[in-house]
Order: sequence, then C-alpha cells, then structure tokens
Amino acid sequence: MEHLSHKRKVTIMMAIIMAMFFSAINQTIVSTAMPRIIAELQGMEYYSWVITIYMLTSTIATVLVGKLSDMYGRKPFILIGIVIFMIGALLTGFSTDIFELIIYRGIQGLGAGIIMASVFTAVGDLFPPRERGKWTGVMMAVFGFSSVLGPTLGGWLVDNFAWKWLFWVFLPIGVIAFFMILFLFPKVEKSKGEKIDYAGSLLLTLSIVALLLGFSWAGTQYPWGDYRIIGLFAAAVVFAVIFVLIERRAASPVLPLSLFKNDIVTISNAIGFIMNAGMMGALIYLSFFVQGVEGISPTYAGYVTMPMSIAMVVMSTIIGRVITKTGKYKRFAVIGLPIMVAGMLIMAFMDSVWLAVVAMVVFGVGLGVGMPIFSLTVQNAVKPSELGVATASSQLFRNLGGTIGIAVMGTIMQTSLVNNMKEAASSSTGFDFTKLDPAVAEQLKEFQNPEMLLDQPKLEQLQATLPPEIQPIISQMIETLRGALSDSLTTVFLAGTAVLVVALILVFFLREIPLRTSNKMPEQGSEQSESHPSKSPSLQEA
Repeated sequence: MEHLSHKRKVTIMMAIIMAMFFSAINQTIVSTAMPRIIAELQGMEYYSWVITIYMLTSTIATVLVGKLSDMYGRKPFILIGIVIFMIGALLTGFSTDIFELIIYRGIQGLGAGIIMASVFTAVGDLFPPRERGKWTGVMMAVFGFSSVLGPTLGGWLVDNFAWKWLFWVFLPIGVIAFFMILFLFPKVEKSKGEKIDYAGSLLLTLSIVALLLGFSWAGTQYPWGDYRIIGLFAAAVVFAVIFVLIERRAASPVLPLSLFKNDIVTISNAIGFIMNAGMMGALIYLSFFVQGVEGISPTYAGYVTMPMSIAMVVMSTIIGRVITKTGKYKRFAVIGLPIMVAGMLIMAFMDSVWLAVVAMVVFGVGLGVGMPIFSLTVQNAVKPSELGVATASSQLFRNLGGTIGIAVMGTIMQTSLVNNMKEAASSSTGFDFTKLDPAVAEQLKEFQNPEMLLDQPKLEQLQATLPPEIQPIISQMIETLRGALSDSLTTVFLAGTAVLVVALILVFFLREIPLRTSNKMPEQGSEQSESHPSKSPSLQEA
C-alpha cells in the first residue's frame, strides 16, 4: 500500500486508530473498577485469572492472525476482531458470577488480539520504517489517551452506575470503527501458493495454553511442586518441541523459526517479554495500593494513574517524531528503561497518594521513551512479506511476558499477604474474639479479609452496623489489614523492579541498523548493516 497517496494513507490511519482506540479504552476503563467488580462477585482468589484469561486468548489470537494476515490481508481480521470484541463486551456486562466474567473476558481478549495484531501490522504496510517512528508515537499516544480517560471514567461509572455499563458505554464506537474499516481500508489480494499451517497453529496454541495455565495456577490453586503444575509445564515443553519439529518442515509455518536467526528480532522480543513481565505483573496491583491501602474511591483512583498516561502520551509523541527525523532508536531504549526502573522502585516504597503520583509520572516518562522502540526494531529487520508474522512474534512475547508476570506476581502477592496476615495474627495486633458476643465476633472476622478493603461502601456499611464500643477495635483491625497489604505490595513492586533491570541489561546487546526509508529491502550488497541483519550483535554505542 506504499503507492497510495499521503491523504489516503492518513484517512486509513484514522480508521485504524479508531479501531485501536475502541479496543484500548475497553481495557483501561476497567482497571480502577476491577477491584470493586471482583469484590462484588466475591472472587478475590480469581482476580489474576480475569486478567490472565484476557492475555491468554489475546496472545493466541495475535500469533495466529499474524501469519494469516500476511496471507489474506489485514482488513478482514480487523473487522472480525471488532465483532468478536463487541460480543465479548456485551456478554461481560451480563456476568452474574466470577466464572462468567472470566469466560466473557476471554472472548474480549480474543477480539483484542486479532485487532492489535492487524492494526500494528497495517501501519507497516502503509509506511516505511523511517516514517513508522512518528506513527508509532501517535498510536502510543492513543493508548495513553485511553489510559487517561479510561481509569477516570471507569471509576466514576462504577461509583455512580451499575458496573455493566463499563463494558457497554463504548460499544457505539465499535460500530463506527467497523464501518470505517469496511469502507476505507483497501482490499489486498490473497497470497497465492500458501497454505494454512493447521498443525503448527494447533501445537503452538496447546503449548501456550499449557504454559500459561501452569503459571496461573502455580502457587495459587496448587503448589508449585504439584503434579498438575509439573504436568502442565511438561506438556508445554512437549508441545513446543513437536511444534519446532513440524515448523522446520512446514511449507508456510505459522511462526517461521528463521525469524529467530535474526539477532535483532530475538533480542527485541526477549526485552519485550522481560519488560512486560515486570511492568504488567507489578502495575496490575497499583489499584490495590490506591484503593486498598489508601482508601481512595475508584473515581479518584483514576486520577492517580492519570499522570503516567499523560507523561507517556507526551513523551511517545515527541520520541516518535525524533526517531523519524534522526533514524536513531537505540539511545531511547537505553534512556527509557532506567527511568522505568526508577519509577517502579518509587512504587515499592510509596506511602502516600502523592508519592504514588510521582511514581506514575516517572514511570510514564520512561514508558513513553522506551516502549515504542521494540516493535519498530523488529519490523525494520525483516522483509515486508514477513511483516505480519514478525509483528505478531513481538506481540506474542510481550503478551507471554505480561501474562506470566501477572501470574508470578500474583503468587508473590498472595504468598506475601498470607504470611503477613499470619504474622499480624500471632503478634500483639491479633484479636481475641472469645470475649465478645458470638454474633459480633462473627461479623468482626470479616474485617480479617483483605478483600474488604477493595469495596469501601460495603466496608463502611458493615462498620456502621456494629456497636460503638468496639469501633476502636474495628479501626485497629482495618489498619492491620492495610499494613499487611502494603507490605505485600512492596514485595511485588521490588520483584517488578528486579525484572526490569534484566531488560535494561539486554538493551545494551541490541544492534542498531538504519531505519529504511522504503518498504523494499535493500539490494544484496548495499547498506551492509541492513541486508545482513542476522549477523552477530555488536555492542554499538547508543
């Protein structure tokens, strides 16, 4: 589509951005409201599963659609993704228990994965790598805007309306996005001579599902050494080995192994995996600090995360334009990752809402500077015919990292919280209920459940029903709960910091090659660094 006029390309980008915004806003709008939803559905122990299932289905959809979109074009998959996402959003609003919520969020994740795999690749179809820096910044800004609007609007909606409206309020945008893509996006001819890799797709899916289920259940549903967990990990390895053997002989592999002979693709994907593991695994619990520890309502909790999004919008827009102008990108990864580490470290020791805001600003700056780089590096290092599958590989590893990070951090969170609660119960802050009226004692036991902190209206209502003479005890119990939750979150954020440090180290091994000014690969022998991107990496200066 490089032959299209600039005006037509910009018009198509408007349609792409609309589709992406529809998917993004439906993710961010639930971030501050999810603790309240989980509490109302009484599913605290399944909290990570609501996030994990979304990531799981979107990950599978992303990697499968990547190759298919190379074969059939991006347009049909963007349309299919929008429809599936809308169905999932509609059904999610009708959830009556935590299990229905998980299933319907899985359907939403499937649609989101299809949309994201298609729209990011479509940008690569429209613009050469040198120009993609600017548009990548714009798309990151759209994500940032949805991150600003979503949490705040979500918090306000859940405080003033039934939470189902979180999933229904933006459905009209989905309809608009569908028809914009239908009429504006050009049709691409199907690639001839290529067949769908059914065997590879099935084995890759089975391996991903087994791997993510193992990480999701380990330490929460079952001990890490349980035979079911070991069995899932073993199954993931077996399926992965068979997948590799089949892909080596496949005529049109769903995930070509040749991609990973390219050091730029391999290192970029490794960084994306590790970075998302630390970032998503820790950030998902930020609402626990704001609402649970600080007692902020979901409406105002959105204002705490807003500075991160604003900082990300500003920095990603600026950095995108600078990359397009200079053609240099590695230096921004080297700058952005340390800032993200600093932001996460502040989160580990924050003890007030204002310090949380500072952490959000710092982390958002780092995110805006460093995050857009790694998809661009992958797209710049492969042939245009591999654009979809290469972009999908990048998103695959990011999603895998995010999903595994959420699962592992969830285990860390639960384990630490249980230990902290046991320590509080055995210390002088423990409470002897035997001296109280049995009915009152039974009510007081509810204040030993940290889930109470995430539903402030219910907490205040229950507290008001108890006799005045035991209100000091209740206040002390609530403070004990908050202290245990705060200490657990410190452990989670420190773990996230350590993971981000590993990603930072890998950045120095990322080889920088010039960003192409055309979607055509350079002729053999010209621009040595471009035509041989799979050579061994050099520790090039940023």
